[in-house]
Amino acid sequence: MYFGVVLSPCYGQVERISVKSESRFYEWESLFAIKTLDGKLEQIQTNVSGEVESLEVQEGDDVIPGMVLAYIKEDLFVTGSD
Repeated sequence: MYFGVVLSPCYGQVERISVKSESRFYEWESLFAIKTLDGKLEQIQTNVSGEVESLEVQEGDDVIPGMVLAYIKEDLFVTGSD
């Protein structure tokens, strides 16, 4: 397993968290939705599959670019998706 992080790409507020701590997720699955300062909904995805190690934010939290949203354990095998 490889440990990684999911980071916020923008300023905004966590609108929705689609995963739970210690749950599995798959590449390109939406993990978070952040409402940006201009009102747009930014979907946060990752290009790996794995397991959520811990969630570092809750719905309603304000975020800034580079802020850690979650720590993850990535799978090392390739899924074959383009």
